[in-house]
Amino acid sequence: MPEGLAGSFDRSSPKSLSLDPEADASVHPIVRKTAAWSWRLLIILGALVAVIWVVSHLEVIVVPVLLATMVTAMLLPLVDFLDRLGLPRGAAVAAVIVGSIVVVGGLLTFVVSQFIQGAPALVDQVTLSITNARNSLNTGLLSHFSNDQIKSATDTAIEALKNNQSKLTSGALSTAGTITEIVTGALLMLFTLIFLLQGGRHIFAFVTKIFPTNVRPRVRDASRAGFHSLIGYVRATFLVAFVDAVGIGTGLAIMGIPLALPLASLVFLGAFIPLVGAVLTGGLAVVVALIAKGWVYALITFGLIIAVQQLEAHVLQPLVMGRAVSLHPLAVVLAITAGGVTAGIVGALLAVPIVAVVNSAMRVLLADDPAAEEAALAADVGPPIEGESDELSPKD
Repeated sequence: MPEGLAGSFDRSSPKSLSLDPEADASVHPIVRKTAAWSWRLLIILGALVAVIWVVSHLEVIVVPVLLATMVTAMLLPLVDFLDRLGLPRGAAVAAVIVGSIVVVGGLLTFVVSQFIQGAPALVDQVTLSITNARNSLNTGLLSHFSNDQIKSATDTAIEALKNNQSKLTSGALSTAGTITEIVTGALLMLFTLIFLLQGGRHIFAFVTKIFPTNVRPRVRDASRAGFHSLIGYVRATFLVAFVDAVGIGTGLAIMGIPLALPLASLVFLGAFIPLVGAVLTGGLAVVVALIAKGWVYALITFGLIIAVQQLEAHVLQPLVMGRAVSLHPLAVVLAITAGGVTAGIVGALLAVPIVAVVNSAMRVLLADDPAAEEAALAADVGPPIEGESDELSPKD
């Protein structure tokens, strides 16, 4: 290397990459710091975009694995409990999975069957409401229009529906093309769930061996803290969803709103999407009350939903979520929005638990005392799996 060029490098100062130290010194420090921050942030942004690109192309694999991880966080304490009672690990996993499938399948079957049974009466009520509304318009706001004009407008709308029926049908048929992906994802999720419940701790120990030995303990502490946070989140969400469903379902039943139990079941399922799910399913209950009972009952139902949401926000969330999964409401809203824009309903469902896991993991990973931080965040997930070592067992 030429002497002049070699001398232009300041080897003792890693902060400077300029070939001309005088030119580098002439740049204002704010500009240098801004540039340093900028290229680092650009690299981080590029890495995030690359991760999102890979995930979007492997969605049929990534989404089932993430959902299986969430379900594992919910079912693992029960499997560990049966394991501690002396039931073989495989039998405990099988019993918990089969029982969960029966419960969820029964709940969905109940909701669908009740809606099918109650749909005719609800349709009759809708027809009556539309007829009454039309009569009111004929004698009120639209009294200056003739019946023939109103009938013509109605016929035009019906004709438009008929003309676009083929498009609607073809759209529904094209949606049926995703059945294969849904079935594949469900089988992959079930397969992943079985192995995570059976030997997830061994798999975790094996995967973390990719990290250098000097940072491996901290990475494992951070990962455990993140999973503890996920367990706390799933437990709290289940309890909140149950309270929402019981409160709203009881109120609907007392008022005699049709389909009270199916609506309560939908509220329970929708509550697993924070903030948004319970509001949407509660809005459906308001619509049903409006159609079946009128605007007075709709307002009462709306007030009931607001009261339950306030109970959830000011009592249940602070008490049951705990410090391990505490997130600012703005972070929750932004996470749900970003998840929904990126991956629809599944993204909205997974966004908050992912943020909660990353939050807890990073707190432990960056803490001066990881053990103390983990102890502050930890939730009991059961003892390690007892049994013979295998190729996935930790050996260090």
